[in-house]
Amino acid sequence: MDETATIGVTGLAVMGRNLARNLARRGHPVAVHNRSPQRTRELVDEFGEEGSFVAAYTAREFVAALARPRKIVVMVQAGEPTDAVIDELAPLLESGDILVDAGNAHVADTRRREAELRERGLYFVGTGVSGGEEGALHGPSIMPGGSAEAYRHLGPLLESIAASVDGQPCCAHIGSDGAGHFVKMVHNGIEYADMQLIAEAYDLLRGALGYQPAHIAEIFRGWNQGRLHSYLIEITAEILAHTDPATGAPFVDIIADQAEQKGTGRWTVQLGLELGVPINGIAEAVFARSLSGNSTLRDAGRDLPAPPTAQQPDMTVEDIERALYASKIVAYAQGFHQIQAGAQQYGWDIDLATLAAIWRGGCIIRARFLDDIRAAYTADPALPSLLRSETFTPALADAQRSWRTVTSAAIAHGIPTPGFSSALAYYDTVRARRLPAALVQAQRDYFGAHTYQRTDREGTFHTAWAEPDRPEQSM
Repeated sequence: MDETATIGVTGLAVMGRNLARNLARRGHPVAVHNRSPQRTRELVDEFGEEGSFVAAYTAREFVAALARPRKIVVMVQAGEPTDAVIDELAPLLESGDILVDAGNAHVADTRRREAELRERGLYFVGTGVSGGEEGALHGPSIMPGGSAEAYRHLGPLLESIAASVDGQPCCAHIGSDGAGHFVKMVHNGIEYADMQLIAEAYDLLRGALGYQPAHIAEIFRGWNQGRLHSYLIEITAEILAHTDPATGAPFVDIIADQAEQKGTGRWTVQLGLELGVPINGIAEAVFARSLSGNSTLRDAGRDLPAPPTAQQPDMTVEDIERALYASKIVAYAQGFHQIQAGAQQYGWDIDLATLAAIWRGGCIIRARFLDDIRAAYTADPALPSLLRSETFTPALADAQRSWRTVTSAAIAHGIPTPGFSSALAYYDTVRARRLPAALVQAQRDYFGAHTYQRTDREGTFHTAWAEPDRPEQSM
């Protein structure tokens, strides 16, 4: 094989194929390889005119086609398939070569792989890539982790294929070992919450205000001209305006109401629990998908009593817009809080302002208000919560009546809004001066001698509840 490639891509399903095409279109000679040789041939035959591709049909050919330090992007299924590819390629590589896992991977797997390959003199870069198949081809948001030295070699290539906003590539070195995959996981958790909130807004507009999908599409188009401007709002309008060619019915009505998931949302919630970070909005979005697909449970609930017929609610389209915006602020606040906690736990130096900047283009949650999030963390990198930013605190204040009106109307109509309701509960919990957790802690001490702290003096205490005359003990 005479031709030398700058970078290689192995795993040529839709995402891998499109990343390879993106690289070739930007002038980078790309070695391409797949377990099934047919996919390699098909890519070169169909898209060979887009750039310089070097087809390789064995792992040894693939590695031999690459200039040093070799840079290989792995785009295969998470878990054991990724380990299998690494085990096949690593013995063929030399010190200083770079393996990039650009799929979704659990952060624990990425940290393990990075440590193991570092011992062998190889760089392993867990990299989040967001934007779906279109983003992979035209410019995604890219979140590489790993060492700064690996990014020195890899960064210019990734930045050249990333989306761009205001002349800046939507790609930046996130942090060491698993930082890239961690922030991509949280990105997906925020995405779950954002999608759930948008779906609830649609349900309220239709179920409580009685609008049809075509009318709701126009409402969403209007919202997309303002502060809610985002990719998800844009595509929601398109979906709601679409009709089924076979029946003429609104397309949304002929899709089964069972949402699926691939695991990153679940990982976000699991790691949120491990880190002790309250991300209840993201959790509710994950559970909403799980419940939507539980046909046995839903069938059992079909005949449960419904609320009395509600009157037309004292709620407007503008109220729903304010409630949606406020709830989205909470969802992003929870996600960024989890990233702060993860950075502290794992020793990552993550620049939250930079992260918000690279999410402005290419990725699924790209939105206008990420500029405000970037500005908030630029002004105060240690901001404890987005709820306290100069931009978002006034918006939350403005939303108070609408937010509460919308959740009340949803309850009255029996329309489930776990996203809106949990966002408001989170907000009220954060702002509360005193919580009923004092009673919970007293209960724990009563039945399990778990102790408590007092508000009037230092120390840890236990009350002998069964012996009222026995004095309180300082532990």
